[in-house]
Amino acid sequence: MPTKNSIVSEIFKGISFSTHETNLIENRIEKIELKKGDTLLKNNETVLHQYYVEEGCLRTYFIDQSGKEHTLQFAITDWWISDYTAFFSSTKAIMNIECIQDAKLYKISRESMENLFEEIPQLETFFRKKMERAFASFQKRILASLSQSAKERYLSFITSYPNIEQNVKNYHIASYLGITTESLSRIRKESIEN
Repeated sequence: MPTKNSIVSEIFKGISFSTHETNLIENRIEKIELKKGDTLLKNNETVLHQYYVEEGCLRTYFIDQSGKEHTLQFAITDWWISDYTAFFSSTKAIMNIECIQDAKLYKISRESMENLFEEIPQLETFFRKKMERAFASFQKRILASLSQSAKERYLSFITSYPNIEQNVKNYHIASYLGITTESLSRIRKESIEN
């Protein structure tokens, strides 16, 4: 199990911190542990934190007016997760976050982040770059959803995220891809046959 000092190095890979800066960060992050099936965030709750996944797997999903779940994101080791629309706009959550594999997380509040940005400017660059990559990834996903067949989306998913498939139920993957579980089974069968 990493010490807080080593977890700071793990979370913020590639950044060297002074002892003082490491202490500032350690004092603003909090470790939490979740069990499979736990809910980290529910629709309409206030969103005060974002979470770094040290280990485990979580998913962010939206429930539409008919009650259907739409998986937006999975988060595995070394990923960040939150309802970012609510987190950055100080509004209520529109998403839910569920733990789908026992997880160890570190949470940080928006206020703590802003304070750290003032005290350690390289952290602002770190998070800006993370958000840029995430934004580009979401754009690619939207374009794939609009232009690719279900089979192409599935093949892209398993290529891009090979470690997620083993940890996630079929209906979560189907929800992420925007297809039924029956379609997912058919696509997998066709992929094996080819």
